[in-house]
Amino acid sequence: MAPAISNKYLVFACFLMLSLYACKGSPATRRGKVYIASENGKYILYRNNQPFLVKGGAGYTYMSTLKAIGGNTIRTWDTTYLQAILDEAANNGLAVIAGFYVPESKYLYDFYQDEKQVTAQYNAYRDVVKRYRSHPALLMWCLGNEVDFPYRPTYNRFYTAYNDLVEMIHAEDPDHPVTTTMINYQFRNILNLRMKVPGIDLISFNTFGDLKQLEQKLTDNSWLWNGPFLITEWGIYSPQESLTTAWSAPIEPTSTEKAKYYHEFYTTFLPVSNPRFLGAMTFYWGNKTEVTPTWYSIIDQSGAKTALVQEMEACWTNRQPAHPPPAVERLLVNGKKAMDNIFLRPDTIQTATLQLTTPDTSQLRIYWKVTDEDFDPRNIVRPLEYETYITPHNSAKITFRSPAKEGPYRLYSWVYDIYGNIATANTPFYVIGTKSNTKEPGHPANAR
Repeated sequence: MAPAISNKYLVFACFLMLSLYACKGSPATRRGKVYIASENGKYILYRNNQPFLVKGGAGYTYMSTLKAIGGNTIRTWDTTYLQAILDEAANNGLAVIAGFYVPESKYLYDFYQDEKQVTAQYNAYRDVVKRYRSHPALLMWCLGNEVDFPYRPTYNRFYTAYNDLVEMIHAEDPDHPVTTTMINYQFRNILNLRMKVPGIDLISFNTFGDLKQLEQKLTDNSWLWNGPFLITEWGIYSPQESLTTAWSAPIEPTSTEKAKYYHEFYTTFLPVSNPRFLGAMTFYWGNKTEVTPTWYSIIDQSGAKTALVQEMEACWTNRQPAHPPPAVERLLVNGKKAMDNIFLRPDTIQTATLQLTTPDTSQLRIYWKVTDEDFDPRNIVRPLEYETYITPHNSAKITFRSPAKEGPYRLYSWVYDIYGNIATANTPFYVIGTKSNTKEPGHPANAR
């Protein structure tokens, strides 16, 4: 005999089913400049009445380079410099996913209980929508980046404010869809979006190593949501998904290894054949310091291109580079790899070797640097660079003097060729012990 089910669970189950039924189905398909259509079991994004598959770089710089390798879309995370970004994108034939910063639900008491702040945000964002809704480069609006959507009724003020923004954008600009992004595929977030935010036109994902599971999760949970999706950030494994040293420093692949990971992810795991797939954007198009200044940076500050740029071009266009970038196999310190846990004594001479597989190294320029691992999570404070007397300059094999102070550090190497390409490699190391003398060779070369 089946156990009795309490009334409260039956009520909840009925409420859940009714909620899902009410919000399940196709997204809004407003016939404007940009819209999403469902045709023969497949979702298609239309821009100016032409099918448009997003091939993008998540970022908003180096637009002419992105266009040259076959890209068609960039994105912003807020409205800073939006006019200039839209104008430059239009000049380069690119579309823009314009982002609105939305305070997360965790700011329920700091932000969403304050009606003046909520109203000011609403009015400011309405002005932005009205100002740029006719811009030829605009593709869609993204309302919040990696916002969490909780269930509990205590968050109703957040949902009221969020839905007011969705409805306002649709009312002021029926020509462009509205999306939001989440970290990976989160069942809870999608459930709450379906139940509590019926106006979203498509869902977007920021995903890295978890891209391997995205297709399966989309399929397994299609009963919950079977609408269109966009991947607004994807790329190599994140620092949180990577191997670490004994002191928890993430081990970064070389730029050559990153290109191989990118190719594998693109050809094997990116769900390009999924009938709900509207496109994807590689992260980070440009240069960005996050854990390290090179982890996500596809292009460096001078515009030099890593192997990821040419891998993106090959995946999008099948074109192969005329001048491949320098290829770096690994960086060794005293013959050890990062996984060997490199411990050094303070203020002592060490050796480092950059193992290159590029046949001709005669015209390469190599730059080295040592910094500490004290990164500000807000990316406001840059790491300290240390004067470590690297010799000889511009060489694949060097000596350097370890810092005098105990703690975690990282040795970097940048390899430039004459064609505007760059290769990157770095390795963490840890200094054990402290020099007793006060005049220490391994002192910071820059100050905070």
